[in-house]
Amino acid sequence: MVKRSGLPKEGENVLVTVKSLTPNSALCMLDEYGIEGMIHVSEVAGKWVRDIKKHVKVGKQYVAKVINVDEKKKFVFLSLKRLSKKEKEAKMNELKKEQKSEKILNLFAKKMGISLEKAYELVGFKLQEVYGDMYEGIEYALKQPEHLIKHGISKDIVNALAEAAQEFIKKKEVKIKAEIRLKFFTPDGIERIKQTLLAIKNKYNLSIKYVSAPRYLVEIRTNNPKVAQKELARILEEELAKVKDGEAEFEILGKENE
Repeated sequence: MVKRSGLPKEGENVLVTVKSLTPNSALCMLDEYGIEGMIHVSEVAGKWVRDIKKHVKVGKQYVAKVINVDEKKKFVFLSLKRLSKKEKEAKMNELKKEQKSEKILNLFAKKMGISLEKAYELVGFKLQEVYGDMYEGIEYALKQPEHLIKHGISKDIVNALAEAAQEFIKKKEVKIKAEIRLKFFTPDGIERIKQTLLAIKNKYNLSIKYVSAPRYLVEIRTNNPKVAQKELARILEEELAKVKDGEAEFEILGKENE
C-alpha cells in the first residue's frame, strides 16, 4: 500500500478502510498514513441515515474527505458526503499512479540493497513533499534530473531512481484474471462467502470483485504472467478446498494487458 508521512491536511481526500461500526460512527484506518480516523453518522450521506450499516461496510475501502485533524492525538475526522464523484475518480486515478510509483520505488530499493520502508524515508516521502506525489517526481528523475538535485536529492539517488523507472517501463505489466464460483448451503451462506473471499483477499493481496451470484472475479497484476497464472491457480485450489457445506470452483480466464 502506498505510504505517506505525517498527517493529512484538512480538505485532503484519502483512502480509508472501515474497521468497526457503532450506531453513530465508523472507525477507519487511513491506509496511506497508517493512522485512525472516524466518520460520524451525520457525515455518511447527504440525507438522514437511519442505519449506518446500510451505508458503510466493515472491511470495505472508501475515499473520504478530511474535515478536521487532531494533531496531538493523531486522529482524523472524515466525511463521505462532502466528496463529489469527480473527486473520488481523481483520487482513484492518483492512487493508480502512486501504486506504479511504489513499484518503481521497490525496484530502486532492491538496487540500493535497502527495504521499501527505507526507500520511502530516503526519497519517497521527499518526492511527495516537493511534488505532491511520487509519480511527478519520478517523471522529473527521467526527464529533468537536475530538478530533483536542486531540491537536495543526491545525484546518485536520482540516477538509481531513473534507472529503476526505465527498467519498470520496459516490463509490460498485465492482469491475470480468474473467476470463482462459490456458494454455501447454510442459513449464513452470504456471511460465509464474505468471510471466505475476504480471507483470500487479505492473505494474498488479491483484488476480488462481485460479478453476479455465485460468481466473483479475481485479479492479480504481474510482470511475469506465466508464473503468476500458475501461482494464482495454486492459491485458489488450496483455499477453495477448505470450503465445507458448500460448493467452490474456479476458472483461470487468462491475461489482460494493462
